[in-house]
Formats: sequence, C-alpha cells, structure tokens
Amino acid sequence: MSYVDGFLLPVPKKNLAAYKKMAAKAGKIWREHGALDYRECVADDMKTAFGMPYPKLMKLKKGEVPVFSWIMFKSRKHRDTVNAKVMKDPRIQAMCPDPKDMPFDVKRMCYGGFKTLVSA
Repeated sequence: MSYVDGFLLPVPKKNLAAYKKMAAKAGKIWREHGALDYRECVADDMKTAFGMPYPKLMKLKKGEVPVFSWIMFKSRKHRDTVNAKVMKDPRIQAMCPDPKDMPFDVKRMCYGGFKTLVSA
C-alpha cells in the first residue's frame, strides 16, 4: 500500500510566487529521486458548512493562505530511501540554506507520514 508525506503550511500571499517557484524545483527533485507524485495546493474554497476550516485551525495571520501538499511513495521504506537522497541533493540545500529565508513560516508548518488506509 502506498505511503504519503503530508504538509500544511501558512504562506503569505505576497510570497506565493516565490513559494511556487521553490516548490516546482523541489517537486522535480523529489520525482527524480523516485517519488510517485508531488502536489502543492493553495486554498481556494475555505468557507465550509461544517467542521473547522483550515484558516481557523492554522490560526492564519492576515494576508496568509493555507497550502496543502503531499508527496506519494510506494511504501514507508521507499519514502525513507527517496527522502534520504533528496536531503543529500545539493540542489535542495542550495534552494534555501537559511530557514529564515523560506517564503513561509517554517515553525508553523505541519508535517507527517501517513499509511494509506483506503485507495479507491
């Protein structure tokens, strides 16, 4: 069964173009190292009729937008192998050597690995 790394992060709207550029480069690198799929999705419809909308959950600041991202792998072992290669890739390290220069608040990023429960 597949494995997914999922991310939820606050991105200032003024930084979306920079984030998109960085994410496009990162996606290419992850795919080159074996990731099956790589997606970066920016919030579009956050007016939910039930449940808690992402902006409230994330306690977004004025001018921020949620970005939901995922990377798909064959398995957790495959994820660990691919991510190890990606983290050693000098292109990733060169993209943003200082976390303070990231186009989003790294401290407020949510991340986790997920086993696929249902694949329809």
